[in-house]
Formats: sequence, structure tokens, C-alpha cells
Amino acid sequence: MKNDGAVGESPQEELATGERSTRNRVARSILDHGPSTVADLAGRLGLTQAAVRRHLDALVADDVVVAREQRVYGARTRGRPAKVFALTDCGRDAFDQSYDVLAADALRWIEENAGGEAAVAAFARDRMEAQAEAYRRAVEAADPEARTEALAKALTADGYAATARNAPVGEQLCQHHCPVAHVAERYPQLCEAETEVFSRLLGTHVQRLATIAHGDGVCTTFIPKAGHRSDDRPADGSGRTSTTSNTDKTTSQASASTAGRNPA
Repeated sequence: MKNDGAVGESPQEELATGERSTRNRVARSILDHGPSTVADLAGRLGLTQAAVRRHLDALVADDVVVAREQRVYGARTRGRPAKVFALTDCGRDAFDQSYDVLAADALRWIEENAGGEAAVAAFARDRMEAQAEAYRRAVEAADPEARTEALAKALTADGYAATARNAPVGEQLCQHHCPVAHVAERYPQLCEAETEVFSRLLGTHVQRLATIAHGDGVCTTFIPKAGHRSDDRPADGSGRTSTTSNTDKTTSQASASTAGRNPA
């Protein structure tokens, strides 16, 4: 066999990959055809009923599908109704949705009919305030030196996959996922409102260094240590530094207000 330098999967990994692929086919068949019996799925997918049951057991354990009795319309025959398997909300969310398009359309309507960019910004702030209550409780319950970590954990519970790490003159709050990234590409007010809330919760100015919506791999927010000027901060994790004029950082609000728009 030719060795081209590629690293192949082990037999165990190949088996696991095949299992996941078939499991996805089972879930997709339920999405396309609605609640289905084991016999229905076996017939559509060309699998044995035993194999279908094994995949369904795994999907039930992962909260992708749920088992329930088949609804019977008209006269009911003798015996128990067949069991069918339907997608849960979690299972449906695993497939493509149009929520991003809907949200962007709603914000476009607000912008065009209800007050322009200022109305979008007001919406973004109100939306973030509703989320911020859980973050506030987490931050206030933590010791001062652990507040960034507490905020990261609260964000993770909301789906942002956040971590906190030390930086030379402060800390970095890194969000490895953004549920609204596609919408925030068009409406950076969402990022700005989020950063303003971070600043208020942590009691200091903060600076957004990178955003997923802007094309970066991670949303990164710099939180300076007490006594350090904001122009001492590193621009990213590479050790490079970035300078900011005094007029750009006169207030903590100014630092946060441009957070959704990364510097060119």
C-alpha cells in the first residue's frame, strides 16, 4: 500500500465513523418521514430491525429521538399500538434551521421601519440585559480574582463554550462558539451590547480583540489588571501589543462601545 503521509483511521475509528453515519441516516429518515416504527426505518434504510433498534437506543440516550405510542385514527385494532420514534427539539436543532435568516430579517425590518441603527442597538441591549441576570449572579457569587472564570462558566451554560486565561497584563475571556455569529456579521450591535455587559459585570473597561462574526476563530475579550492602562494590553494571544490613543479610552463605555467592530 502506498504511504502518502496521510494518517488513516484505526479499525475502531472506522467502525465508529460508520456507526455515526448510519445513525445520522436513521435520524434524517425520521425528519423526512415523521414519527416512524422500527419496521418503517428498516425498510427505508435497508437495515435489519435489530440494527435499527441499536441505533435508536443510542439516539434516545443522546436525546435526539423519543419513543412514544403511535397515534391511531379511526377504529382501534386489538393489541397495543406500535411504538414510533420521533425527533426531539434537540434532534431537530441538529439539522439545518432558518433561525439565522429569520433573526436577520427581523433586525433588518427594525432598522428600516423602527428607528434605524439606534433601534437595532436598543434591541441588542435589551436582549443582552435579559441574558445578563444569570451572568450577574455568577459573577457576584465569585471572589474578585475569579470573576472572569465565573463569567466564562455562565457563558458556557448558554452555549458559548467560553474559557478564561491569564494574559501578561490581564485576562482574556475566550468564547469558542457564538450562537448568533451569522446575524452579528450584519449587525455588530449584538457584539457591542454583549461587551458593554461584560464591562459592567466585571467592573472595569474591557476591549474586544476578536470576534467570530468578524471572521476570527474565537471571540476574545481583554480584561486588564487593576493599575494597567488599556494601551498595555496584548492585541491577541501572540504576544503582540496594540496601542490606543487617550481619546479612544477616556471612559469604560467608549472601550466597550466599539467592541463589535474589530479594528481593520
